[in-house]
Amino acid sequence: MVRLSPLLALPLCFRAARGSLVDDIVNAIENAVDCAGCHALLVPLQGLALLGDAAFDATFIAVCQALKVQDPDVCEGIIKQQGPILAHDLRSISAFGQTATKLCDSVFGLCQPPPINNYIVPFPKPVPSDPKVWTSKGRKPFQVAHFSDVHIDREYAPGSDVNCTKPICCRNYADSAKPPKVPAGPMGEHHCDTTTALAQSMLHAIPADTAFSLFTGDVVEASVWLVNQTGVTNDLQTFDNEMATILGAPVYPAIGNHEVAPINLFPRSTASTPGAAQWVFDTQSKGWTKWIGGAGASQVAHISGSYSIVHPGTDLRIISLNTVYWYKANFWLYDSDTQQSDPNGILAFAVQELQAAEDAGQRAWIIAHIPPGRGDVLHDQSDYFDQIVQRYKNTIAAQFYGHSHQDEFAIAYSNYANRSAETAVSVGFIAPSLTPRSGQPAFKVYDIDPDTYEIMDARVFRSNVDSPTFQSQPTWELYYSARATYGPLVGVQPSEPLGPAFWHRVTEAFARNDTAFQQYRTFLDRGLDEGACDAACKDLTICGLRALRAQDNCIVSKPGLNFRRRDVLAAAHGHPDECEGAGLGSLFSPMPSQMVKTPAQRAELKQVMLEALAREGVQL
Repeated sequence: MVRLSPLLALPLCFRAARGSLVDDIVNAIENAVDCAGCHALLVPLQGLALLGDAAFDATFIAVCQALKVQDPDVCEGIIKQQGPILAHDLRSISAFGQTATKLCDSVFGLCQPPPINNYIVPFPKPVPSDPKVWTSKGRKPFQVAHFSDVHIDREYAPGSDVNCTKPICCRNYADSAKPPKVPAGPMGEHHCDTTTALAQSMLHAIPADTAFSLFTGDVVEASVWLVNQTGVTNDLQTFDNEMATILGAPVYPAIGNHEVAPINLFPRSTASTPGAAQWVFDTQSKGWTKWIGGAGASQVAHISGSYSIVHPGTDLRIISLNTVYWYKANFWLYDSDTQQSDPNGILAFAVQELQAAEDAGQRAWIIAHIPPGRGDVLHDQSDYFDQIVQRYKNTIAAQFYGHSHQDEFAIAYSNYANRSAETAVSVGFIAPSLTPRSGQPAFKVYDIDPDTYEIMDARVFRSNVDSPTFQSQPTWELYYSARATYGPLVGVQPSEPLGPAFWHRVTEAFARNDTAFQQYRTFLDRGLDEGACDAACKDLTICGLRALRAQDNCIVSKPGLNFRRRDVLAAAHGHPDECEGAGLGSLFSPMPSQMVKTPAQRAELKQVMLEALAREGVQL
């Protein structure tokens, strides 16, 4: 039986006046309707965390199951994996500090991101007085493929239920309906992650004449309550081998937030267990050596999955960054009240490699999983990265991301107060996903100017899951060309790249031409019904397209915003819960709105919590 020492009992002294800890937790969750209420909620949660990880987990498993937030096994799996990290955070920070505000934003959506901490990124050299001018000679472009968010489910079971109660379906779960209401086809289904056959089909569909491919992360399927190190390692190794076997040209990958177990949780180097995710970097260091060489592989192992390589025979430096260290759902980022400007040195590495590119007279591409302008990115690190983009805007030819599962773009500006074609300085190309649970499977092929390394066209290829021939043989067809579709809207010249100014003019066309805007929304999920998008949705969408810096994306945090909502924000910025998967935030964010209200229901819930604590030997 657990008995609190006087020291540990100090944070719980308020109980004498307000009843038991369980009463305080229930009351605090019910009253967590704004930022102040969330900070107040953290106080009893800290008291619960001081009882130990097992007590913390057991209590919230009981709450999650009682409120039916997810199936019982999903509640238990997610909380047992991620709960100890949140409990560690709560034991490590003040309930009323800035880190707590960030935690309330991330987990509950009840606080707005706090003001950005002032930090000036150090640069080794000033901007050159005579920066290199990149001029096209009009030579034939070469091709580069870009695919992302493959989410391959190696346990996909043809004939299993397509419509289940889990975050992903098409698996033989112990509690699946028998017989299945809608049996899964052999190649894949919406509501389900990617089959091995579909992933291999996509790789075979990439044109043989591509110079190389970009893969911007997320190999592992969304059964995140079941993932473990062994399974994730096997998934990473298997897909690395499939890419190497099927694709003749090199692949330059990036680390995704699903590439670790528990999902999203990459510890900082300053964390209590800094090496907890090193196995991921070691696995990919070995798996990627064939493409990035020994020096790049060493960087992956020692710089948290980031690396840099000059593609052979070119003046193009590709810089791959692990942006999960800027991700709100990475709960290892909230275990200190000391603000850390550059977790794991990702920003410093970007500066180092961009300076090397500038010194060598090279262009650079940035590739990463999470776009820095999204609502699920910490404002501090997004702002600091934007400083780097501004400093090296002449060197950076383009940026490439995934994560949203949608076919998008986002623009960076030298002056966000005056966003125009003249102030647009960089563009991020965001790849659609392969997984059918987010739309029709798709990938992109870019036409690249061999002199400037700028994008001349971006063509999307898709396979239609709803086609009558899909289950026997997926076909990959050209869905649209960005140049052919958007060029006539803005009067693009034949020699003009699809650069930042072009894409800003496209957003202006969206603003004045609703038909063009609705066509763009159709492209997001590659033809699935996106639902209605009113004027507010349209404004928010365009604001997001004009924001490769998170503080400027017009998103206002609301309960469930980051992980649950499928309304205006889903239409404007993808389906955020699909990016995180069914993680801890997806369980906690709906709790305030789902708490029971009647005295009998409250008494029943409290009893469930007390019984859960008693099973862990805690008597209150």
